[in-house]
Amino acid sequence: MATAGKLNHLVLFTAIFTLFVATATADSGSDLVTELLTLQSQSKSGIIHLNDHLISRFLTSTKTPRPYSILIFFDAQQLHDKTELHLQEIRTEFTLVASSFIANNNDGDDDSVSRGKLFFCDIEFRESQSSFALFGVNALPHIRLVGPDAKSLRDDSIQMDQGDIARQAESMAEFVESRTKLKVGPIRRPPILSNKQLGLIAVILLIWSPFAAKKIFAGETLLHDPKIWLLGAVFVYFFSVSGAMHNIIRKMPMFLADRNDPDKLIFFYQGSGMQLGAEGFAVGFLYTVVGLLLALVTHVLVRVKNVMAQRVTMIIALLVSFWAVNKVVYLDNWKTGYGVHGFWPSSWNW
Repeated sequence: MATAGKLNHLVLFTAIFTLFVATATADSGSDLVTELLTLQSQSKSGIIHLNDHLISRFLTSTKTPRPYSILIFFDAQQLHDKTELHLQEIRTEFTLVASSFIANNNDGDDDSVSRGKLFFCDIEFRESQSSFALFGVNALPHIRLVGPDAKSLRDDSIQMDQGDIARQAESMAEFVESRTKLKVGPIRRPPILSNKQLGLIAVILLIWSPFAAKKIFAGETLLHDPKIWLLGAVFVYFFSVSGAMHNIIRKMPMFLADRNDPDKLIFFYQGSGMQLGAEGFAVGFLYTVVGLLLALVTHVLVRVKNVMAQRVTMIIALLVSFWAVNKVVYLDNWKTGYGVHGFWPSSWNW
């Protein structure tokens, strides 16, 4: 009986101790979340600025699973002048994701599902070189997600793909939602023009409208010049076939820095999931050359009376067009891996 009594006391003590440890751990996690929320509220952008001490405080010194995830933007002030990296533009899109997440999940409701479960942070290279080494970051731009169960910052955290980084905030939000199962919500972009700017533009238009009407009725505007319409048509054609609208909507960079060699630039990205601005313009230029040659042959060359000149010009136009189309097909095959049928009937192949 005495042994049974001691055993019961031991079981009771173990249960109380386990409950105490669990409660202490929960309180510690709650304190960390409260501290992160305080730091978040003190930042105008909602992005918490980390350093080596805070990395240790919220990540390396805490037990897993943590009650939160942290998305970190790695920055380096000395690289802001390298426009090919687009660090400041990417930081702006990262800030939009952070502010939108906070606004969409912090409408004064302390019981919000996503509140306190994801924090957006940045870290600067010169201030926190040891933390960069912990993550294994050796090239920028770089964004990494540290989940609740991540023990090794290098191996267990998730790096955002360069394609998601290079594109707009919406792509970053999709990455966050797919990895954390938390809802970011719609991206809240500030208006391009303020109310004062819109009012000033309206006043200028009202003042200028009588003079514009006089020019229009007199037929003295640029819109009455056929050459302007010709140049406009060529521009619209190039704009359409070069993917310029895709670049504007997605804010695609013209080129990227090679991760293995920062001094080397990448103008053509191999893979169908991403298209850089330079490769779109290159293909658009080839299409435009073919279109202009076709217009030359059908509208100008037919008016030339010299037969020899017609033939020589026609041959040159065909050769250049064949070269341009061949380059487009080659680039498409290199980028996507899909083959394209030849330019002649299959029965001609030997």
